[in-house]
Amino acid sequence: MPTNNSQFYSNLHPNKIPLGELFSREKLFYNVPKEWHVVITDIKGSTNAVLQGKHEEVNLIATGSIVSVLNIAFPMNITVPFFFGGDGATFLIPEVLIDKVTNALLAYKKNTFENSGLDLRVGSVTVESVYANRHEIRIAKFSSAPAFSIPIVLGNGLNYAEQIIKGEDYLLSKGTPIATDLDLSGMQCRWDEIPPPENKEEIVTLLVVACKVSQQSRAFKKILEKIDDLYGTPEKRQPISVAKLKLKTTFNRLGAEMRARLGSIKWIELIREWFVSLYGYIYFNTTKGKKYLKTLVDMSDTLVIDGKINTVISGTAIQREALQQLLDQMENEGTILYGLHISSASIMSCYVRNLEESHIHFVDGSGGGYTKAAGMLKAKL
Repeated sequence: MPTNNSQFYSNLHPNKIPLGELFSREKLFYNVPKEWHVVITDIKGSTNAVLQGKHEEVNLIATGSIVSVLNIAFPMNITVPFFFGGDGATFLIPEVLIDKVTNALLAYKKNTFENSGLDLRVGSVTVESVYANRHEIRIAKFSSAPAFSIPIVLGNGLNYAEQIIKGEDYLLSKGTPIATDLDLSGMQCRWDEIPPPENKEEIVTLLVVACKVSQQSRAFKKILEKIDDLYGTPEKRQPISVAKLKLKTTFNRLGAEMRARLGSIKWIELIREWFVSLYGYIYFNTTKGKKYLKTLVDMSDTLVIDGKINTVISGTAIQREALQQLLDQMENEGTILYGLHISSASIMSCYVRNLEESHIHFVDGSGGGYTKAAGMLKAKL
């Protein structure tokens, strides 16, 4: 009988200490159960797609892969750790969910290719095989806002799994899904490109990897504390601000979301969604609407740590240049490698189960922030 440890992550205590302190306390990190699976989605050729101006579509497809998994896990009362990467996502999936998740993602892969021509790679590696090859996946739960917790992973196990899944001889992504109803309910992309908050000049998308696993905690702590010193608290460097949010109301933009979610444009549904978007201008001026916008900012996924630092921040050129001095120094010392992209706005896609308290917002720098930062990093590896 398989071990039922599906509540492993759900039962982890959310740590409400500074993130730098969390990195200093290894006892707060736990090994992911060996019965679990690493599941990865990734758009092949995402760099070319971004260069063709499809960066919002790439982000929306990545968001859809997360939504399809969470819509399976939620009815079973299982919290799945996930990591948004701009052009894909990584998940840690308990054994009880793996067949349903794999089937849904293969269906989503087929749907994505038929509707956009983009090839979504889908793959799975057992945590046990990651451990057997002497790699680590240690996880903690970090409370980044009063009502929002994120997984923090140390070790290079997720990177190892990604290399396996992206290998030419990997076969799962060539599988055929069993007939299934793909549930992408809650997936939204209703916001225009979002300029930096007032008194900020730019959006920085940053990726950092440690050259040695043994140096991860110290290196990440040093960099994140430097970001705190230069940019201020996470609230002060948040790339999303309520004042800069603007709803999309054009049929073309709503149609792109609909194609990703439903597979085609359904005109009655499109007109209904257009009216819903127009109603948003009224709703967001109500007490409930203003509360939603406040929690939207709090629940924006702007920091991902999956064995590397992935973050989107707002600030000034002077702040960024000071940060790059440290990054260059640590890179020259052989401690880290980094990739960085500068843009004039953020883009955001969303998973909204309900407007009261159950919503998550995925943020990337405009123009393919994560994808372009990854290209810079890859050139150094």
